[in-house]
Amino acid sequence: MSAYNGPNILLTGPPGVGKTTVIMRLAESLAGRAVAGFYTEEIRRAGHRQGFRAVTFSGHTATLAHVSFKSQWRVGRYGVDVSAFENLVLPELARQCELMLIDEIGKMECFSSRFVTAVRELLYGATPIVATVASKGGGFIGEVKARTDVETCEVIHANRDELPQSLAEQLVLRM
Repeated sequence: MSAYNGPNILLTGPPGVGKTTVIMRLAESLAGRAVAGFYTEEIRRAGHRQGFRAVTFSGHTATLAHVSFKSQWRVGRYGVDVSAFENLVLPELARQCELMLIDEIGKMECFSSRFVTAVRELLYGATPIVATVASKGGGFIGEVKARTDVETCEVIHANRDELPQSLAEQLVLRM
């Protein structure tokens, strides 16, 4: 299999701008195509964020981080369940597909060295990737953003509604 012949796309932007929504709407725009990957969503209780859940495009879920988790891996007040994340996401990242969607390459996800290895391999592979990435960060986050084979697109309020369809049109030409 030959390597993917176009830039992978990284979506950046401040928290809450709509990066995850762009990923979800992009997947909806490509209904009928073989899409794999995952997105994250907040877990809320009584209007307060309690944690984060990862949801695969094949329909499985796992809690990634929660205020009640006792874990050696922490981001702010959230304990991160690296094992549950790996058990959910790694099989999804190994699925054959036309497009891989990853939400997100962030601090919590990068606690998993197996996730980092899988994403690094995908970036060198034949399948196009659209991923959200933290605006700031070193390590693997910085490595991904510094690659010459990625195109970075900042999600802002002015473009977030049109971006899913625009990306879908670009990607269909490449798939």
